[in-house]
Amino acid sequence: MNVGIRRVGIAVVVLMMLLVGQLTYLQVVDAKQLSRDPRNHRDTLKDLRAPRGTIISEDDQILAVSKPSHDEYALQREYPRGALTSQIVGYQSLVVGTTGLERTYNDVLTGRSRSKLGLRDVVDLLRGTNRVGNLRTSLRVNVQLKAKEALAEQRGSVVVLEPSTGRIVAMYSNPTFDPQPLTGHAANPVQQYFNLLNKADGNPALPRAYREIYPPGSTFKVVTSTAAIDAQLVPADRRFPTNKSLPIPQAPNNPINNFGGSSCGGDFLTVFTTSCNTAFAQLGLDLGNQFAPAMQKFGLYQLPPLDIAPGAVASTGPAFGSFDQNKPRFALAGIGQGDVFTTPLQMALVASAIANKGVIMKPHVGVAVTDDQGKLSAPIKDQVWRRATSEATAAAVRDLMINVVTSGTGTAAQLPGITVAGKTGTAQTTPDKNPHAWFIAFAPAEAPRYAIAVIVENGGSQGGDATGGHLAAPIAKKILEYLLVPGTAP
Repeated sequence: MNVGIRRVGIAVVVLMMLLVGQLTYLQVVDAKQLSRDPRNHRDTLKDLRAPRGTIISEDDQILAVSKPSHDEYALQREYPRGALTSQIVGYQSLVVGTTGLERTYNDVLTGRSRSKLGLRDVVDLLRGTNRVGNLRTSLRVNVQLKAKEALAEQRGSVVVLEPSTGRIVAMYSNPTFDPQPLTGHAANPVQQYFNLLNKADGNPALPRAYREIYPPGSTFKVVTSTAAIDAQLVPADRRFPTNKSLPIPQAPNNPINNFGGSSCGGDFLTVFTTSCNTAFAQLGLDLGNQFAPAMQKFGLYQLPPLDIAPGAVASTGPAFGSFDQNKPRFALAGIGQGDVFTTPLQMALVASAIANKGVIMKPHVGVAVTDDQGKLSAPIKDQVWRRATSEATAAAVRDLMINVVTSGTGTAAQLPGITVAGKTGTAQTTPDKNPHAWFIAFAPAEAPRYAIAVIVENGGSQGGDATGGHLAAPIAKKILEYLLVPGTAP
């Protein structure tokens, strides 16, 4: 055989093998990833024409349901609670894809997630009947409404969850958006609405609660305190000097000042209760390279495993091992500024870690799958995500947080007959904007049922006079009171 022909033949065989290998990879190995790619509308088209289960709140309110559309697709998704739950439930759209619980639990809602077929399933297959699944959630519409009412027209977020389970009870952000126009089957109107939504003032399409990061300010002193106790930096006899500012190594012209130019100091309980910046900046320096790993234990630097697509973003802190080069950044981190940026969800998880004896549960909204007859098909298990600290340290920080509400900066969160543990925060942003007002808490402190995080952006209705204690703590109080005080909730 001619040498040239032999070489051409070998090349053709190799190319055919590569083609077969690529097709095999795409259809077998990479099939699931391609199927779940939000840009792949083939599955969306298939799902639009198929029956789809209902999404239901913990208080039995319908959050998403399919209704006849009287067109070639036969069905269209409806969201009875509209903007109130859109940033959690998401939407199913022919034009712009699927988000939120709709996307995360797509296989459940379409009935494709059943791995075992019972007798009825076999009969249904033979008859060509599609069985779907309904998703039951931990979200309570009444608490979501209360969060909306308490936040009013101010920009910000409220997150409420159960520390012992990680179940999200409410997660509301303002501004928000109506998802219904996105479900239409005419491409131009949907695309126009989507474009307007993404250009709108305040970015209502952004779920601030879990996809926006902010400087947490003094609420982060809960993390700093935990790290300091674990590192044995605050023995009972340690006293912090009373002063107005703290000079910082490597930044002699930029000392860290106390809020309002006040002086503070004293023992650890006192500096926590008064939210003394100079003391906690010093602790940030004392912790040094131990600080970032301590933050990581709370979940910073990582993506929280939230079951809402496209997922929660990571919170940040100073770079690991960079203390010697960036001491001012660690001092600022001690007071929740500088390189520290967190989501409201992350700060709710910080509160829940202290409430739950140092353990952080995976945050989630889905709690169970039922079939289309309402019969329980599969529970969604509560799972541990991380251990932030020891039970002993969590108890010590809990007591510090109780003192904040009983006699410190968080007295506006007090509830009759119920002990609240909390921490205020007033976080500086840019020089031309007012500070963010924060509050995190859990209650009842002795046997916590709920943890909460509240942020009001840029001072809200109080502008430059806003503080976490005056603006965010009363919002948390209204919601906790609704949840815990008899006679408050309907």
